[in-house]
Amino acid sequence: MTTELRLPTYFVSHGGGPWPYITDDFRRNFDRLEQSLIEMRAELDNAPKAILVVSGHWEEPGFTISSGVRPGMVYDYHGFPEYLYQIKYDAPGSPALAKRVQDLLQARGFDAGLDPARGFDHGTFSIMKPLYPDENIPVVQLSLDASYDPALHLEAGRALAPLRDEGVLIIGSGLSYHNLREMRGSNGHEPSRQFDAWLQQTLVHSLPHERAERLLEWEKAPFARAAHPQEDHLIPLMVAVGAARDEPGAVTYHQTDFAGGLTASSFRFGDPPGAAAR
Repeated sequence: MTTELRLPTYFVSHGGGPWPYITDDFRRNFDRLEQSLIEMRAELDNAPKAILVVSGHWEEPGFTISSGVRPGMVYDYHGFPEYLYQIKYDAPGSPALAKRVQDLLQARGFDAGLDPARGFDHGTFSIMKPLYPDENIPVVQLSLDASYDPALHLEAGRALAPLRDEGVLIIGSGLSYHNLREMRGSNGHEPSRQFDAWLQQTLVHSLPHERAERLLEWEKAPFARAAHPQEDHLIPLMVAVGAARDEPGAVTYHQTDFAGGLTASSFRFGDPPGAAAR
């Protein structure tokens, strides 16, 4: 798998549950997120040969890579209508990419295993459905390490950086704000706004070495633990940033009225294909 293009990396706020498959009015909450994913597909210009998703919905002791040929589905949500437990995102897996990811991680001393039975969880299929609806690009998932160690995940991203020159799109899938208890009502509005402002300063306006230093100390950010009582949806960002090396960050999605007043954002690191020619 080779290409002359170096693909950017992304951190995507993936929204709630199986939203692309919802048929009632609740789906309208995700219109701007959906549009950002459609724009992401356009800026990538058919360049990815395969996709590696670091999902905030999968953690293991050490890193684990999905290695099945035809991944199934993981319905890791509750309280939705029955039809949303029958949906299928039917993209192929890639045992070859899974092995490549394992080799890169192990070469840096990481624990990295393969799981041929792991299916797509909603951290993956919720973004892949609008991003690549034809379901024809191979997708591999990478788990988080259950330690949630920011330094560990930044270094894992650095280990995976060569994939960007091999046609592999690296996506960290989480949420810039993830406090389920406070998502209803208005208690989350100000914490999400202030933590998002810190993310913008860190990811877009800081120098690369400052970006990494700030992420290592993310708990010192305004309302950090109010925004992420458990950091499973933030840690995929560390892998995306690590793989980006010193390349600049940009906002690809930003909403200040999600679910009535929450602030949410997605980010790209590095230039999309063809940017230099424009």
